[in-house]
Amino acid sequence: MAVYVVAQLDVKNTNWQHEYGPQARAILQKHGGKVIVGPGHAIERLEGRNPLPNAMFILEFPSAEQAKAWYNDPAYAQLIDLRQTGADAEMIVLTESPRIL
Repeated sequence: MAVYVVAQLDVKNTNWQHEYGPQARAILQKHGGKVIVGPGHAIERLEGRNPLPNAMFILEFPSAEQAKAWYNDPAYAQLIDLRQTGADAEMIVLTESPRIL
């Protein structure tokens, strides 16, 4: 069953993106992940009051274990540090729960 990582970013500068992008894609693919929504998409509010992020990503993985392995990969830890030099992020994993009816 697919799971999704949803990331909301508050990008303060883009100095990190050139180095981050190619390496992050390779690690994502290593763990079976793919980008569903990436940079350049419009973000429009339907409801709510929290500040909108200026960038958002949705990643898909075959399992929660693979999503967590991606995030905890030692090679990705270095990229997290790099990303944090220019952006704050909120990331969550969405997994489908059994329906109770």
